[in-house]
Amino acid sequence: YGANPMEVINNVKEKINELSSGLPSKTLSDGRTSQVTIVPFYDRTELIEETLGTLNEALILEILITVLVIIVMVFNLRASILISGLLPVAVLMVFITMKLFGVDANIVALSGIAIAIGTMVDVGVILSENIIRHLDEDDKNLPINLVVYNATAEVSGAIVTAVATTIISFIPVFTMIGAEGKLFRPLAFTKTFALVAALIIALFLIPPFAASIFKKAKIRKTSYYVLNGLMIILGLVIMFFGYWIGILLIGYGIVAFLKSNQKLTDKRANLINIIISALAIVFLLAEYWRPLGVDKSILLNLIFVSIICFGLLGVFVLFQHYYSKILKWALENRLLFLTIPTTLLIFGFYIMKHTGKEFMPSLNEGSFLLMPTSMPHSGVEENKRVLQQLDMAVASIPEIQTVVGKAGRTESALDPAPLSMYENVIQYKPEYMLNAKGERQRYKVNKNGLFELNDGRFIANPNNTNGTVLTRLDRAHLIEDNDGEFYRNWRPEIQSPNDIWNEIVKATKLPGVTSAPKLQPIETRLVMLQTGMRAPMGIKVKGQDLKQIEAFGIQLENILKQAEGVKQEAVFADRIVGKPYLLIDIDREKIARYGVTIEEVQNVLKVAVGGMVLTQTVEGRERYGVRVRYPRELRANPTDLEQIYVPVEKGSPVPLSELATIRYEQGPQVIKSEDTFLVGYVLFDKLDGFAEVNVVENAQALIQSKINSGELIVPKGLSYKFTGTYENQLRAEKTLSIVVPLALAIIFLILYFQFRSVSTSLMIFTGITVAFAGGFIMMWLYGQDWFLNFSLFGENLRELFNMKTINLSVAVWVG
Repeated sequence: YGANPMEVINNVKEKINELSSGLPSKTLSDGRTSQVTIVPFYDRTELIEETLGTLNEALILEILITVLVIIVMVFNLRASILISGLLPVAVLMVFITMKLFGVDANIVALSGIAIAIGTMVDVGVILSENIIRHLDEDDKNLPINLVVYNATAEVSGAIVTAVATTIISFIPVFTMIGAEGKLFRPLAFTKTFALVAALIIALFLIPPFAASIFKKAKIRKTSYYVLNGLMIILGLVIMFFGYWIGILLIGYGIVAFLKSNQKLTDKRANLINIIISALAIVFLLAEYWRPLGVDKSILLNLIFVSIICFGLLGVFVLFQHYYSKILKWALENRLLFLTIPTTLLIFGFYIMKHTGKEFMPSLNEGSFLLMPTSMPHSGVEENKRVLQQLDMAVASIPEIQTVVGKAGRTESALDPAPLSMYENVIQYKPEYMLNAKGERQRYKVNKNGLFELNDGRFIANPNNTNGTVLTRLDRAHLIEDNDGEFYRNWRPEIQSPNDIWNEIVKATKLPGVTSAPKLQPIETRLVMLQTGMRAPMGIKVKGQDLKQIEAFGIQLENILKQAEGVKQEAVFADRIVGKPYLLIDIDREKIARYGVTIEEVQNVLKVAVGGMVLTQTVEGRERYGVRVRYPRELRANPTDLEQIYVPVEKGSPVPLSELATIRYEQGPQVIKSEDTFLVGYVLFDKLDGFAEVNVVENAQALIQSKINSGELIVPKGLSYKFTGTYENQLRAEKTLSIVVPLALAIIFLILYFQFRSVSTSLMIFTGITVAFAGGFIMMWLYGQDWFLNFSLFGENLRELFNMKTINLSVAVWVG
């Protein structure tokens, strides 16, 4: 418990390798060797590596965008380098503290660093800009160290207050319990570490570095030429090895050379350097991000990224330019201006109250868990056939990597799965071929765009509509080439994992088999551990009679299909009673006539049908019980059982048909109980675009209305209760409703201690409410189909930026 999953997986793999050499083998008649091997069918290694690879790419893009904003908005290359240098040092400090505090570097923990980057940079921007302002206003030619000290002392209190309020705002995350606490507590730790690291660097490292960077050093002209020449030569050498960053160094060298010859003023040289740096960062963004898709040229991606980045930055620059005029108008028309934030607050509050609620947005695990069920009376052979048919149907989909089905359960009370409930673990291929680190990898193509295989053959490019997806192709067949193209594993019509799931649903429609909700292995295990069900939402019907529970569950099933937001095909009530049981009714009068006791008859049946362990075989250190019973052909049906002879003490053996009545009777396939009551489940799922909590509330209201109208009657002794992941949301809401106001109160106190004024603190504090309102309005806009619903270079912006309905979840409150 609490171990690192990646370490556990690697340890298991090492142990498997150790055992593999000792597994049995057999030499076949043709001379080949048949070796027993262990083949894992579900391995989270790829998921973990792909997730960390995706996050790593996102962090790189975020840092690049942050540096671009710093360069353009600060408009001072030296200050930009100083601020940007804060990020890697602070991140390294975070990893050191994570090691000391035992925080694993999982996706949630690393997301804390990503969230904190903006605040970390703000600290550096505030301090650096104040230092630049003090240097510009220094008419007395004070020593550089004194100027930097005065500038730092002036804003240090405000910086500490800002960082402290941000850290305090994450106290509610530390108080979370249950699944949400385990999930988000590492994020709170890493964000706190990042902010503290940024504060230390800003107050203790940036000032001395700023004093060195902004110091007007007197360098001899000859030395200046030599340094510029070396920079240009270094750039040429780097270009020779194929790295475009050499162009950047050459550009800096030429600008510095022209500046030293007084061909360029300091202001113009700074402008050119900023333009060169900004263009280089935009090119890097286009190269790493590829927003229009890897099948589009780098030029189109570069133009698109330039429009997005410089367009937004242009708006900020214009706002900065006209800010004084806007501020003047706002102060002159205070009442009119205050209607704007007031309107935002009202609109934001209204949206918050009418936003859908859910516990957690679904995470893409790269795999599905298909859990349909067959009829309770289906036998072993029928279930085996259906399971194999499901596996074959799913495996026929080109995007599927592996599929393994399971029926039955382990010898454990914690796994109450009947034979008719299947679990098909489905691993689908990532959209693009990945390398061992979980990152998209380029592969070699020829002039015609065909991928070259390591055996010399060529295959069509799946990125094109004429291309084909080969089901058996993996990265070992392709040749890695950083100048090549990405290999797409999905067909052109498959655009998301939802499309793959829809293909699975179509392929697995079999007679006598129910549909299944969309599930993933990890989230399903969490749901089953928390609720005992195999669906994110459901109803538990409790009572004393299984037939009554089943009948009421079927009534609820029919009602739930009418509820708004409920996926009709996913509604399923447990068919509890239906499994055939062999009932042998021993007639007491008849056995008394023959002088046979009930125990004697039962012992005969026990040995004949169930078998009895009579002895053990000893094979080395192993012991095996020897069970004796009738062969299958003599006990397979009731007619055969009737011919079993029961010995009589004084007389000939009597057939069982003379002593008992044998018949089939329907009974439960599985008996589940909670709180001393028998229980049955009614499972359901939500439609896309609906939130869990809202769907459950709609279902509750509909069932209650049916009860009030008399259409649904709850039998005496029966009760029902909604359960599922939405309960976690309700619990988290209760916790946050207590802790968030306390955190806000502490933040207010910190502001008061900084400014020593209630009115000033309240004025600043109102910014929190306006920011909350702005966030909810943006969430609402994301859910509107018309918002940014237009195409640029053939790509729809809503799809490009993954804009969809965002429900009010724990993740939203944490953000």
